[in-house]
Order: sequence, then C-alpha cells, then structure tokens
Amino acid sequence: MKNYKLLLIFLLVITYSCKDKDESVEQLRKPNVLFILVDDLGLHDLSVTGSKFYETPNVDKIAVSGFRFTQAYAGSRVCSPSRASIMLGKATARHGITDWIGAASGEDWRTYNRHDKLLPAEYTHALPAQDITIAEAMKQAGYMTFFAGKWHLGGEGSLPEDHGFEINKGGFEKGSPMGGYFSPFNNPKLENHEDGENLSLRLANETASFIEQHKDTSFFAFLSFYAVHGPIQTTQKKWDKYKQKAETQGIKDHGYEMERVLPIRTVQDNPVYGGLVETMDEAVGIVTSKLEELGLAENTIVIFTSDNGGVASGDNYSTSNLPQRGGKGYQWEGGIREPYFIKVPWLKAENYDINTPVTGMDLFPTILDLAGIPLLPDQHMDGVSVLPLMDGKEIAERTLYWHYPHYGNQGGEPSSIIREGDWKLIHYWEDDRNELHNLAKDISEQEELAFQNAERVHTMETKLFKWLEEVNAQFPIPDKEYDVVLDNARDQKIRNELLPNLEAQRMDMFKPDWQPNADWWGSNLTID
Repeated sequence: MKNYKLLLIFLLVITYSCKDKDESVEQLRKPNVLFILVDDLGLHDLSVTGSKFYETPNVDKIAVSGFRFTQAYAGSRVCSPSRASIMLGKATARHGITDWIGAASGEDWRTYNRHDKLLPAEYTHALPAQDITIAEAMKQAGYMTFFAGKWHLGGEGSLPEDHGFEINKGGFEKGSPMGGYFSPFNNPKLENHEDGENLSLRLANETASFIEQHKDTSFFAFLSFYAVHGPIQTTQKKWDKYKQKAETQGIKDHGYEMERVLPIRTVQDNPVYGGLVETMDEAVGIVTSKLEELGLAENTIVIFTSDNGGVASGDNYSTSNLPQRGGKGYQWEGGIREPYFIKVPWLKAENYDINTPVTGMDLFPTILDLAGIPLLPDQHMDGVSVLPLMDGKEIAERTLYWHYPHYGNQGGEPSSIIREGDWKLIHYWEDDRNELHNLAKDISEQEELAFQNAERVHTMETKLFKWLEEVNAQFPIPDKEYDVVLDNARDQKIRNELLPNLEAQRMDMFKPDWQPNADWWGSNLTID
C-alpha cells in the first residue's frame, strides 16, 4: 500500500509539472484555497440559511458571493468520520473511521451504563497512513499547506503534519477544546499568549498571519474551528445581547420535546450558543478581510461547511435544526445536512443555488479540479468534482450512502442510509426494520412510507447491503448481557427527570443573575 501511495504522488507530480511550457506566468499562477470547517454547525445556524436568532454577517458574505449547495451532506452524523471523508474523499465505511475517535465500542460500550441491545462495531482510530490526503495532494502540486484548529483524526503519528500539512496550529487528538474557548487552552499544539484570549479568534489570527507570510506563494489553508462544539461558552456581553434578543422575540414556554431516545431542542434561543456562533463569524471575518487587504480575494477559492448537524440533543442541547428532524448523531436530515458554500471569484452563473445532492467527500476532487490539478480517482473514489455544477452543467445522478454502526451520544441509533433521487431509506440494525421517506414531499421525515412501498424498500435495501459488503463495512453485534428492565428504567428517567431539568435550565439562562461555570466566566476580561 505504501508503494501504491508513492506511485500516485509521483504520477501527480509528473502530470502537474508537464504543463505547456509556453503558458504565461499569469496562467500558471495557481489559485489559493481557504477551507473553513465549523464543528457541529447546524444547517440553520446561519442568518443566510434561515436563522432569525444567530447573527453571521461574515459567513453570509461568503454564501451570497459564491455557490450555495442546498442539498449538501456531511459524510457522517458525527465528527471524526466526516472529517476523514473530507480529507480522503472516501465514505466512512470504506476508510474505517465510522465513529468519533475515542468512543467506546464492543464490550467497552457497557461501561457507559447505556443498556442497549447492541454492542457498537469496532472502528479505525487514526487516519490511514496509506491514503493520500487532500493536503498531501496540494503539497505535491506546489502548495504551501497550513492547518489550524480541530483535528481529531489520530494522535502521535497521525497528526496534521503527518498527513501533508506543513504547519499545524492547534490540531491534536482531542475533539473538543480541552481548556474551553478562553486561554489557557490546554492544547499542546497551541501555545498560550495571554489569559482569556478567545480560541476562535486566535485560530483566525494564526490563519491570517500564515496568509500574509505566504501571500506570494500558492497556499492551501485549512481553518478548522473547535467552535461551535461544546462546552458552549461566550462573553458576558454577548450572553446579555442574545438574552435580550430572545426576550424581544418572545421566549416560548417550552423549548424541548421527546425524540425516540432523548429530549431534543425545538427552538433557537440559547444566548450562550448565540454568542459562540457570533464569535466564530467574527473569526471568519478576520481571515476573509485579510484576503481583501492583501489583494488575494480574487484568486482565492473559499469553501465553508460543517462536519455534521447542529447539537439539538445530548452534549449541550445547543440549537434546533427544524424543519429538518434530529441533529448531530441522528440518522435524519438534521444530523447530516450542512451549510455548504464554495466561492470561486472567476466563476459566474445565472443561478448560484445548486439543488443537486453533494457530500463532503466531493470537496477533495473539486478542489483539485478548480486548481487545475489532475484528479486522483483511485483515492477520492467516493467523491466527484462538483465543478461542472458550478459551470452550469450536470453530473451523473448517483446513489448516496451512510453507515453508522454505533449509538450516538445524542440519541442516534445504529443504522445505515441510502438516498436515491428524492427517496431515503434508513435501515436500523437493532431490529432490521426500515424507514422510507420522500424528502421532496416530507423534509421533516415524519411520514413513514415503507409499508405502502414494499418493492422500493426491497430494491433500495438490497442495493444498500451490496454496497456495505463491497466496502467491507463493520457491523454491531447483539449484546448477550442486554437487560430490558434496565433499558426501560433508563428511558423513564430520561423522560421524567432529564426533560423537565432541561426546560428549567433553559429558563434559568434568561435570568439576570444567571452565572455560568466558574471555569470560563473570566472571559469578560477579554475582548468582547
């Protein structure tokens, strides 16, 4: 496999360097690429995608000046698998990272005191070394490569610098900001400058500094925010701003309802999360303003997306993804539908809204295509370039697949998904049942259509199983120690205790004397 990888890189270098020698210097100038990945950002967590509560003017500018993919998907409903698919252009079941790295699997799952019917499948715990990442491909094509922020694709031996990034600021094995969003960061890859410094702004400033230092070269900068992952934190000033905004808009009596397993948030009115989102947007503005200041904006591709749906259940119950059902960790659209914008300054179109389904795996070949770098189909085998769509053309209709043989922290169930056209089938591994939805008619996935479409269910299920076999997917297994009594007791505790507690905590956050955890309120000493 190592020789195979070296051969692909060699062919890439040879092909790219064999351009017509008569091309002018201007023609040979490669476009820069700025890739912005936000952690756990929901489809409707932006003003431009419909939020009436969060304020994101800088991200909105990227969206309105670029191509907006209205049916865009993450590679997975949780972070590590989705991020690996972006890096490799492969489906999660194929590269093997099917859960967030660090999650328990097999018999270790029992230590979580969950009492579930299945033991989650085993999975790969680091980005496979034999694969070529998008960073390695860009580096071999002459790009200076840079990474800032969340990595969560392995520890020592599988860090950003081990996979093609020449500079790494803040990327290590952990998936959440270990020191919170205010310095000291407790991050071995990001030194502390001053107590209380904001993490999102720091990562943006590191990225802007890199851009300025390499303004005369072609660069691939990957800004991977830890925001808006929990623990959600903001400044006192922003909390007060969004508290007042929620009050002005009218605070609803109830903000949650029960999903199948956990309560789920149904309103966007969390003032702490609102501040966290706004700070992320301010950080985006730092980097995009630097491009403008240096005169690089017209030669820089800007990509903006998220790695999974917004956290509506579990973690910090931060946001609502309605009308899409579910959120991070869930098998429904709220767990996998994403904001997905690509700004290509030299590409003009009559309509910048693109309704063709696309995925995070498509970004690898798309970046290569936009940069004029030969594609690597043996690497990004599950992704396709969406450049034709931006050129007003079409791409071949394709079937999309997802595989998550795990239980999510947020209430998601072990399941696999196939989408064909407007039809989406979810196969559940606990009891081998199927759900069928028509997304064109029912984006909220409330209407169950499997019973009256038995033939379609059979055809789609057969195709899904065949694909899972082809990619050597791993599956959960029954837990021989499963105890239905303990399982039911846990369910009742969630309904009778957790749900009312969440409602109370939500209302407490609007009280004038509300105080957050002591470990981050020192943030009011820093820049607002």
